[in-house]
Amino acid sequence: MQKSNIAKAKAIEKKNRERLLKLNPKLDDESGIYFFHRISEQHEKEIYIGQAVHLAQRCCQHMVGFQQYIDLSIKAHGLYSESNQNGYKLSFFHFPKERLDEMEQYYIKLYSEKGWILKNKTAGGQGEGKTKISEFRPAKGYHDGLKQGRKSLAKELKHIIDTHLTVAIRPGKEKNKVSQKALEKFWGLLKNDE
Repeated sequence: MQKSNIAKAKAIEKKNRERLLKLNPKLDDESGIYFFHRISEQHEKEIYIGQAVHLAQRCCQHMVGFQQYIDLSIKAHGLYSESNQNGYKLSFFHFPKERLDEMEQYYIKLYSEKGWILKNKTAGGQGEGKTKISEFRPAKGYHDGLKQGRKSLAKELKHIIDTHLTVAIRPGKEKNKVSQKALEKFWGLLKNDE
């Protein structure tokens, strides 16, 4: 019975390794930092950053896990493909084992500061700093929620305009200063999403 469970587990890992190699053919089992990242349906940048002594093996574990948020998110959104444009992509950098904690923490902080939505629950590392993720994330209150709502709306409107619409002052009002200021204000509101 135990041998058949081991065989099943090995077969699943092999299948998942093949799926990940299709996503990123350079994936190997060296040590490094890996990034599962995607652009959501709302055009938000989401990322999970992890470290691994054996990159491919660790990434395969996320494909079958149920413990971490990223495991569930990968199951929900799938991997990137032509038919799944909002699925997760996979990138990585090689680093020696002794630098994994340092580099994981560095990249988590970097992507947080760049405005990515972190799927990590900790600030990274296997030792110190496991609970410091809150330092990178602002406190969320009512006004923060409103601000995030405005940013999301601005992003969505900007995408719709860039893709489908032309925004201009009405004919006959091109030289009207009030109309010109209104157009400037409109574009300023859309830039608020950055």
